Amino acid sequence: MKTNFSAGSKTLSALMVSAGILFAPAVLGLAPVQAAAPSVAGLPDFSDMVDKVGPAVVNIRTTERLRMRDDGMPDQDEMQEFFRRFFGGQMPTPRGEQRVPRGNRRAVPQEQEVQRGVGSGFITSADGYVLTNAHVVAGADEVYVTLTDKREFKAKVLGSDVSTDVALLKIDGTKLPALAMGDPSKIRVGEWVIAIGSPFNLENTVTAGIISAKSRDTGEYLPLIQSDVAVNPGNSGGPLINMRGEVIGINSQIATLSGGYNGISFAVPIDEAMRVADQLKKTGKVTRGRIGVSVGEVSREVAESLGLKGARGAEVSQVEPGGPAAKAGLKPGDIIVKFNGTEINKSSDLPRLVGNTTPNSKATITVWRTGSMVDLPVTVVERESDQPTVAGRGGPSKPKAEGAANALGFRVSDLSAAEKKELGVAGGVKVEATEGVAAGAGLRQGDILLQLNNAAIVDAKQFAALVAKLDPKKPSVVLVRRGDTSQFVSLRPTAR
Repeated sequence: MKTNFSAGSKTLSALMVSAGILFAPAVLGLAPVQAAAPSVAGLPDFSDMVDKVGPAVVNIRTTERLRMRDDGMPDQDEMQEFFRRFFGGQMPTPRGEQRVPRGNRRAVPQEQEVQRGVGSGFITSADGYVLTNAHVVAGADEVYVTLTDKREFKAKVLGSDVSTDVALLKIDGTKLPALAMGDPSKIRVGEWVIAIGSPFNLENTVTAGIISAKSRDTGEYLPLIQSDVAVNPGNSGGPLINMRGEVIGINSQIATLSGGYNGISFAVPIDEAMRVADQLKKTGKVTRGRIGVSVGEVSREVAESLGLKGARGAEVSQVEPGGPAAKAGLKPGDIIVKFNGTEINKSSDLPRLVGNTTPNSKATITVWRTGSMVDLPVTVVERESDQPTVAGRGGPSKPKAEGAANALGFRVSDLSAAEKKELGVAGGVKVEATEGVAAGAGLRQGDILLQLNNAAIVDAKQFAALVAKLDPKKPSVVLVRRGDTSQFVSLRPTAR
């Protein structure tokens, strides 16, 4: 749990320094010297702020309806599902009791509410809009919101977004206490923050800490706020509040091995959450854009080998056949460095920028390809919840590789015209065997090599000539396709 601070305590080193100042003059025969008083900054007092913001933080209780039998006992299939979902196992059956097939039972006359879980939330407007986490209300039949003055409301879930873990609720109330929204872009690492919530169903529990880091990439669409504020089960959905009493995030995740607080917690930035909430309020769902690519990080070795300044951008590993990116001319191995003029510093920047783009709008993608910048116009389409999986490719056996392995450790063969058509490529070679550096890098028979540094691979003869010119003192990168995924792999040629 969180470390306790004692404003009046001294460290061992401070006591040792004090002792030296007191006794040194006597030993040396010098006049006593007055020790300078240490400058100690007091810890902040959050009490006034908690009095102000606490009433707008709510407890959220969710329930599930279970069907009951004629004898008042829970329906076995319902309880079986309840135990499976929450306890991960089978419901124990009393000895001698036989499970009755569903078709042989009489009609179920009633239902009963069973508590499902607890969490936290906060009121964003006086007319009853409440923000919380999507996972707090997921699967609930009823949601109840309780204020600090013990008023309880049945809430309506207007919508939830799993990708950002944000849900918007509405309760029927007026002149309700509400929290002010802050600006997460202005937070600083090391500044004090507090969390208010219902850990272990202990309503309006206040914990304090500091911002540990900004823009942690733990979610596809969100750079989360990391803090060392104590957050435990039940805190989910509660606010992370700065010293001005403004919400800067929604407490959402913890890093833990035990299930309890371990010193690291994460919050959804409130500006991102409010953008999601606005869409949920209007339509009940969140609409995002997509272009149909899979991307990865650009390593320093890849950037240097391709002549790209700095390890930046997003390396295209896969392009969805027939998707917007494919129609725009994007290829595996392209390094996306800008989207609509905005720099891509990390691969995670791209899905956020694309996701926030209005579907059916035009955009420009700037890629680094074979040593130069290329601008590609693309039409952003609406993201679907599930994309079809591209089937694996296969084919007849190919020509046998000739000669010994080259300086990179490859023995390769040409691709047939049918293979090129099936793979959707104009050139490339197939790996027939690997040894040395190629084998050590995990490359294997069946991989397709498409590019060496900034040169496209045409066939086995041209590839051999390119490898022969490599400098053994410098690493090179080869674009490898395996299945439907492509990735640059850094290799250092051996001297021949």
